[in-house]
Amino acid sequence: MTESFGARLRTAMDRFGPLCVGIDPHAALLDQWGLAQDADGLRAFGLAVVDAAAGRAAVVKPQVAFFERFGSRGFAALEDVMAAARDAGLIVLADAKRGDIGSTMAGYAAAWLEAGSPLEADAVTISPYLGPDSLRDTLTTAVRADKGVFVLAATSNPEAAPLQTARTIDVAGGDEQTVAARVTRDVTWANRSSAFDGSLGPVGVVIGATVDRSELGLDDELLADTPILAPGFGAQGATAEDLTARFGAVAANVLASESRSILAAGADGIAQAISTRNARYQEVLRD
Repeated sequence: MTESFGARLRTAMDRFGPLCVGIDPHAALLDQWGLAQDADGLRAFGLAVVDAAAGRAAVVKPQVAFFERFGSRGFAALEDVMAAARDAGLIVLADAKRGDIGSTMAGYAAAWLEAGSPLEADAVTISPYLGPDSLRDTLTTAVRADKGVFVLAATSNPEAAPLQTARTIDVAGGDEQTVAARVTRDVTWANRSSAFDGSLGPVGVVIGATVDRSELGLDDELLADTPILAPGFGAQGATAEDLTARFGAVAANVLASESRSILAAGADGIAQAISTRNARYQEVLRD
């Protein structure tokens, strides 16, 4: 039997630490690295990050948008980068933020989670804002394929707060919750399966490292056994100490996502930057 996504993620995080290295080839970073503003530049950038992260980090997270801007050639570069990362033993989380209904969402799931797909990743980010139930088939696909998904719940961008902190009433039970808590409750059902006892489940959520969980009702019980992707570390202001300060009892479930703060070290310095940052996160978790 194939090992579940959550089990693979837990093993990798225990071995390499919680750092998730973003592969975000911003135009300014391509210039800084001396690379061309084209698909070849993207490919060289991505492969250099993969080479630096292999054996030093658990997860890499390509930001799909930066590859999309070069059309089919950009997607070809992304395919090469993700394949190289998976071949290197890294867990690949495609930051695609897809969200739709019916057959369209099934198409996205096939593109990013189906074995043998040119864009096959280990996990993908998805959006619940056409209704969490619209994701049910995608979540089922991920579980059956031993893949993972990370659902946007409480993102780190401040303009999201009015929506994600809004209160919603469950018509059946009458309980009032924030939108972020309702999303989290409705998508993490798969993690409560007995098949995943003692490990992380396959359905994760995105919770910004600069977010106050208490304001959103995202308590430890709700997040038990749930992988958490936490953007906001590094350039966005969250520090390594925020890993435990913000996430407390569920800190061990958190992927601390950093991109610009590490990528700015350049091709010659990125490997050391990854090692240094991961060591600091591991030190915080031990304290």
